Amino acid sequence: MNHQIVIRPVRREDFAAWKVLWDGYNTFYGRSGPTALPDEITQTTWSRFFDADEPVHAIVAERAGELLGLAHFLYHRSTIQLAPSCYMQDLFTVAAARGKGVGRALINAVYERAEQAGSPRVYWQTHETNATAMLLYDQVAEKSGFIVYRKSL
Repeated sequence: MNHQIVIRPVRREDFAAWKVLWDGYNTFYGRSGPTALPDEITQTTWSRFFDADEPVHAIVAERAGELLGLAHFLYHRSTIQLAPSCYMQDLFTVAAARGKGVGRALINAVYERAEQAGSPRVYWQTHETNATAMLLYDQVAEKSGFIVYRKSL
């Protein structure tokens, strides 16, 4: 039996398993219970993955038929380069898969897809307290030195 990690685009029939990962990701970042994302956001996000006019993409990591992780990424224009940048907005693996190459495989798959799309750069953010993930990120990318500011409107 093949127990290798397979990285592939998300499929419509993956919704239930993807939703478990999505809920885990949002819980990790404190978006659960009273601060949970409205279902409309989840449904809209899901539908964007299958809309050819949307720049949003989703891949999943699968082993033996079980989804272990997800990565969502999108392409956008930049004022400092001609080709679009690739922003990996979401990356998540189930706790049991952490430290076993799943996150790295998802990141590398995003790199490959971005390169195929002609994007010269992939970037992402993580929370400053996400020390475990940063151990991996420090191996596969460089810190930009930029600090993110935001204001909710």
